[in-house]
Amino acid sequence: MRILILCTGNSCRSQMTHGLLQSFGNKLDVFLAGTKPAEKVNPMAVKVMNKMSINLIHN
Repeated sequence: MRILILCTGNSCRSQMTHGLLQSFGNKLDVFLAGTKPAEKVNPMAVKVMNKMSINLIHN
């Protein structure tokens, strides 16, 4: 299944949703897009998702 998450800033809730959906396994192809994307992911979103063992920062 392919899922597109479209957001304005694309820095917090959409990133968290992407990470959560990806954690369900590789049967989902999850994509992100933003109309005015932020330069970086919100640090609080990263912290919260790290507590769930989900990494939002991919190198």
